[in-house]
Amino acid sequence: MAERTIDEKLERQAEHAWHQRHKTVATHHRRRHRRPADARQVHAFIRSIPEGMDMNIRALRTALAIEHGAEMTCPVTIGYHLRTVAEAANEDLERGMALGDVAPFWRVVDASTPTTSKLSFGAAFVAAQRKREGLER
Repeated sequence: MAERTIDEKLERQAEHAWHQRHKTVATHHRRRHRRPADARQVHAFIRSIPEGMDMNIRALRTALAIEHGAEMTCPVTIGYHLRTVAEAANEDLERGMALGDVAPFWRVVDASTPTTSKLSFGAAFVAAQRKREGLER
């Protein structure tokens, strides 16, 4: 069986998240303080960060929680989705998509972010993009 592309994984995660939300509505009402964001929401939020601006993962989590009426989001889930978004962007770039058309995940991660060390393409690309946008201090 062929391995799924990151885009296929994003779609599957979105479907799974929808089913999980509807299957466990009672649980979510009891645990309203945490909202399980899905990869598409993380992707959309990252795309809204303007060029030349950056944000750490904690600020991303807080903003997503506020946007969806929750007190917080799960750090593990957000880290997982952030990696998925970064890998999808890398796949899009490898297929020839323009840099301006992919999710600018480098505005949220840097060389010291734990998620960066797990990326299949390493930290050099992240560092180069952050430097290009003037995000490295």
